[in-house]
Amino acid sequence: MQTFDLATRGLRELNQTLHALRGTTNETAWEIVNAKGSHAIAVGVDAPLDITVRGSTGYYCAGMNKQATIRIDGNAGPGVAENMMSGRVIIEGDASQYAGATGRGGLLVIKGNASSRCGISMKGIDIVVHGSIGHMSAFMAQSGNMVVLGDAGDALGDSLYEARLFVRGSVKSLGADCIEKEMRPAHLAMLAELLERGEAGHKAKPEEFRRYGSARKLYTFNVDNAAAY
Repeated sequence: MQTFDLATRGLRELNQTLHALRGTTNETAWEIVNAKGSHAIAVGVDAPLDITVRGSTGYYCAGMNKQATIRIDGNAGPGVAENMMSGRVIIEGDASQYAGATGRGGLLVIKGNASSRCGISMKGIDIVVHGSIGHMSAFMAQSGNMVVLGDAGDALGDSLYEARLFVRGSVKSLGADCIEKEMRPAHLAMLAELLERGEAGHKAKPEEFRRYGSARKLYTFNVDNAAAY
């Protein structure tokens, strides 16, 4: 395992080093120490690396991740895994605002709670939250899946498109055009797989969740729905 000390070598050198590992490399296991809330740790990684960040992080950790598995041994600041393309990002603690925003692929696992706007404008990412999520989560979510073992705050799924939302706990309120939908056998099978991949298979059963999705009334303007825009 390669150990990188941010206290002595700095953030710019870290990201330059990780970016240089595109293609074939034997240096696949990395440990980053002395994170101390630094911003933009391990952004833009594009290699099948296994990176562990020791400590909590600031803004945009693991942003634009591609291929890598990035584990945060602490809490994550705003925008963790923002615009993620593939790979996995696993947070042992809590995540701040807009975790997984605009994510296009891959898997984001938050073992604690997530703050407001989790999964905002998600475009294919899968997000599994072991705790609860804040208000306006999955706002304008276009595709992908969000699984929440705890509760959801106000305006869940406001103006969403085709993303699927699964919540085990209570939902404070649904956003515009978001409705509860039937949980079919295909959804139960999908959810079982997501729980297993999200390291939550031992914590919950698919039958305990409810599914939410778009009512499809806001795709195009309709004067009868004008008050909902």
